[in-house]
Amino acid sequence: MKVEIFSDVVCPWCYIGHVRFARAAERFRAKGGTIEVTMRPFQLNPDAPSDGEPLIPALERKFGPNAGQMVERVVGAAAAEGLELHYDKAVNAATFEAHRLIEVATRQGLGKEMAERLFRAYFSEGLNVADPGVLGELAAEVGVADSGEGAQEVREQLARARSLGISGVPLFLFEGKFAVSGAQPEEAFVSAIDEVAERTGQTPITPLGTPGDGCDDGYCAV
Repeated sequence: MKVEIFSDVVCPWCYIGHVRFARAAERFRAKGGTIEVTMRPFQLNPDAPSDGEPLIPALERKFGPNAGQMVERVVGAAAAEGLELHYDKAVNAATFEAHRLIEVATRQGLGKEMAERLFRAYFSEGLNVADPGVLGELAAEVGVADSGEGAQEVREQLARARSLGISGVPLFLFEGKFAVSGAQPEEAFVSAIDEVAERTGQTPITPLGTPGDGCDDGYCAV
């Protein structure tokens, strides 16, 4: 099963949804299913500064007096998933280069790991995810060799998101045609995965009872 996750590394609900979906995906894999996840870019604020600025004042400018309550709500939701969000030191910054790095990492089979590291860098460590030096250090930490490529692919995927009518994230696109939006509860993701598997004929075999003696392909121990 192929799943594309449209998200932005500065979106807290994307971080929370990513974690919840990952748990649901592991439950499907434990039943014998396979899921191939690809991270896709979305920019919540394309005009954010590359040099960064404190996040809280930026939120207050946009949302006014309700900003504090919004932060408390999302911090609490994240904590319930075992995530630490430190808005007091988060840096509001452009995310295009972060998405480009995820694209490079995806080519190396490390897209999910790179996205997770960027989420943590932004929300927990207060790092500027637009800073080339920071991105270089994070790439090395994950084991990604940054070729400097990927910008055109990111632009194409951003355009694709617009053409699909995606206006909010996270959005989980199954097999290119079944969409689940928002940071759904883990059980909702489990149900969605199972439904797509049934619709597309990818439902894994459910073992009944304890396996008995048998032979594997190409070999049989008597």
